[in-house]
Amino acid sequence: MFDNILGQAASERLTADITGGAMAPSMLFSGPPASGKGTAALELGRVISCEQGEGRWNCPCPACARHRLLLHPDLMALGSRPFAAEIAAALHACYREPEAPHTRTLFIRAARKLLLRFSPVLLEDDPKLAKLIPLITALNEDLEELDFEGEELDQAKFKKRGDAVLKSAFKLEAGGMGDTIPVGHVRRAAYWSRLAPAGRRKLLLIENADRMQESGRNALLKILEEPPERAVIVLTTAHSGAMLPTILSRLRPYRFYPRGEDAENEVIRRVFRDSGAGEPAPGMAGTGNRITAYLDSFLPVPDERISALAAFFAASLAYQAALALRNRGPLPEALVALGKRAAPLAEAAGLEKSGDGGLAAAQVVAGAERFDAPGLFSRFLAALLSLVSESIGGELAAGPGGIALADTCRRLSAEAASAVNVYNQSPALVLERYSAEFRRIAAAL
Repeated sequence: MFDNILGQAASERLTADITGGAMAPSMLFSGPPASGKGTAALELGRVISCEQGEGRWNCPCPACARHRLLLHPDLMALGSRPFAAEIAAALHACYREPEAPHTRTLFIRAARKLLLRFSPVLLEDDPKLAKLIPLITALNEDLEELDFEGEELDQAKFKKRGDAVLKSAFKLEAGGMGDTIPVGHVRRAAYWSRLAPAGRRKLLLIENADRMQESGRNALLKILEEPPERAVIVLTTAHSGAMLPTILSRLRPYRFYPRGEDAENEVIRRVFRDSGAGEPAPGMAGTGNRITAYLDSFLPVPDERISALAAFFAASLAYQAALALRNRGPLPEALVALGKRAAPLAEAAGLEKSGDGGLAAAQVVAGAERFDAPGLFSRFLAALLSLVSESIGGELAAGPGGIALADTCRRLSAEAASAVNVYNQSPALVLERYSAEFRRIAAAL
């Protein structure tokens, strides 16, 4: 059991609990990104569904076969996290070893991890459904047409279909994934978990459960108080301290720790079949960031560059607002905090803040290669909002200035995302408007 979870003692404890008949109905897998939490949860779903009761990865039973491709009806997953980098890395693994069954399975699993978030059960009555159906349908059709079991692989056809899957996945993630877990998704998943399973047991996986809204937490608490008889619930988080104590008290914890450098390299070698990925960047070894950086390297614009551009834009926003307010007395504390947080990060990447909104917007667009890649603009806005949240902490977060600044950035980012992703407006013009509106509102802080 859990042979594909490398370098984590939590998998041994899980195995002991299952074989000893002491498995908990609800669990928490906590640890940093890329530590194997999600993989362990999906593997748990396969183990508890195994018709032979052995749980080995290559078990030939129908239940295990469907779980390996994430097609089992007794599996439900929700929660927001990045998928594009993993899908792109898995596709490149396929291109390196197109005949290897492992890489084909890796690729289809990576794509279906995203598709699981768009289950008809979760999206019932969702206002975004009409817009998402064409993307979901296209992604499913491209996956079905990939010849994973064919006797002779047509590599040209495989590459064409693989590229189509990647393009559809990028678009689906950009247009359909939110930052939080809607309460409606939690309630529908709770209802689903109480229905009779198609096989032995169900698994309900909620990733990044700390991002749940308060109403969603209350809905989750109800199901944890009375767990379904034939379902197992697994929550994952990188920030267990952000979760309600009443929820934590109802979960058996399993801690996933940062892997060492050798273990991280072994994951890349064994999972992605890449032994020439290079050395980790300074400060990256042993943090889980080695794997994250490897995955991000397959994106059209790596997350490291997106974070630097977000810091540059945030520093420019704060600087432009400060220039507009320079003759009106002391600057708002939240504005100062944003500048102090963002400016050094931008400077470390060789980007100097700009006092001109139009020039700053143009520099961001150029640095992000015009945001041509699907989902890239959404990734930039997410990095920007994360930086704003980090800069406004403690007392500032509860003060009127901090609240107003955070709310302003959330609103402007939502409007910018809609303008670019829905109405196809120019990212440069949208970011220039963002700067102008930010200056106007900052003047009232």
